Amino acid sequence: MNHADAADTVASQSSAASPPPAEAFRQHEKRTGYRWVVMGLIFCIWAVACADRANFGIALPYMKKEYGISNTEAGLIVSLFSFAYGFVQIPVGLMYKRLSEKTTGFLFSVFMLLTSLFTGLMGTTSSVLLLQAYRVGLGLSEGPLGIGCTNVINRWFPPEEKGTATGLWIAASKLGPLIVPTVCIIVIELWGWREIFYVFAVPGVFLAILWMFLVTNSPTGNRFCNDAERRYISQELPPSAAAGARPQAGAQVSAMPWLDAINRTRRVPRLETLRQVFTSWNIIGVAIGYGCMIGISNIFMSWIPTYLVTVKGFASVKMGFLASAPFIGAVAGNMLGGIISDRLLGGRRKPMMMLGALGTVVMMLLLIEAPDSVLYLGITLMASGLMLGIGFAGYSAYPMGLATKSTYPTAFGIVNSLGQIGGACAPLAVGLLLDSYSWTSVFLYMVGTALLCLALLLSVVEPITVTKPGEQA
Repeated sequence: MNHADAADTVASQSSAASPPPAEAFRQHEKRTGYRWVVMGLIFCIWAVACADRANFGIALPYMKKEYGISNTEAGLIVSLFSFAYGFVQIPVGLMYKRLSEKTTGFLFSVFMLLTSLFTGLMGTTSSVLLLQAYRVGLGLSEGPLGIGCTNVINRWFPPEEKGTATGLWIAASKLGPLIVPTVCIIVIELWGWREIFYVFAVPGVFLAILWMFLVTNSPTGNRFCNDAERRYISQELPPSAAAGARPQAGAQVSAMPWLDAINRTRRVPRLETLRQVFTSWNIIGVAIGYGCMIGISNIFMSWIPTYLVTVKGFASVKMGFLASAPFIGAVAGNMLGGIISDRLLGGRRKPMMMLGALGTVVMMLLLIEAPDSVLYLGITLMASGLMLGIGFAGYSAYPMGLATKSTYPTAFGIVNSLGQIGGACAPLAVGLLLDSYSWTSVFLYMVGTALLCLALLLSVVEPITVTKPGEQA
């Protein structure tokens, strides 16, 4: 301590109006930024987990040839993952509410290890039945990871950063599929399609071990996060900082009457009980809309590589580049949507979600009877990913503005469960359509589901849950 600091300490002790030295130090302690380290691990884990599900789409043409699989059978195998993933969402949401933070943190690592195990087993298959069984196992193992990630984000970030953090998490879900085509093509050229699954199984094991040692389910008790950061996350700011604090999630930074009229912005009470969560149309409507958009994302992930090879006749290198294009756009869209929602729209989630649905309609229409041009398809697929991704962060952040921290895992479990089950129907529907019609019907199917999503979003409210002075919470 220098002389000036010592003098300040003496002065503070002699003044009755000043806080004790320990309290003064606590108030002015520089906060750590460990929440962003946690976010970095979440980003890597979720990118790897989503790559584990996406690599199946690249291997699918080789599997169809080796096993003589029809389009409908291929669509069913793809959909089995999402059905299993969606099936566990609500039970896992209830589990996260009941179990201790230490237990749920440990289980997160266990589920990551199981995800890697079933990914590796995909390479050992010798029959269609085993393919189906391992896809179900992958869905059941990966299902709890999504809720785990969002639960940690909800506990580790203050309201004004949740949209940005959620946008990064969703961006990771597109980064995984973005790197998949390139890595898979290299692996196939060197070894074969089975080795794809062995290569992708390894990173998850390493990340699961890191998570066990570095992350707790909340900042409380984490040795790398200091008191100043914990107060910032929980919004327990000292008086000097409170005056300049940013608004809570759902608070309006500036009045936007025209947008709020379209948005159906309403002041609503928090969903504090499970009954309120399960009966909330706002939660259910968003969940079904989420299913529509996940379905389109699943089609891009699982069927676009086949479309590029069988319909457009592109070789593996061009196919790999074009199959990555939607996810390049989606990564940008996910991060952009979260930042705009937080910083420019004052925590409003619906505008980016509605823009994403409307933009997806336009892009799917442009893909009908698209020319065999790498440039046209590359730009259109990238723009499709941008529109698809720009609203995705909102579907995860939206329940944060409605539910309490206790009921949020269940609320997100409902959104993710209905979303994944709805999304699971899409790859199977594509297989049925392709066995009877053409790819035009597939793109029109995606137009219809995006329009349904837009209609559902118009039916729910934009919640404001912050209490004004003098009002009851």
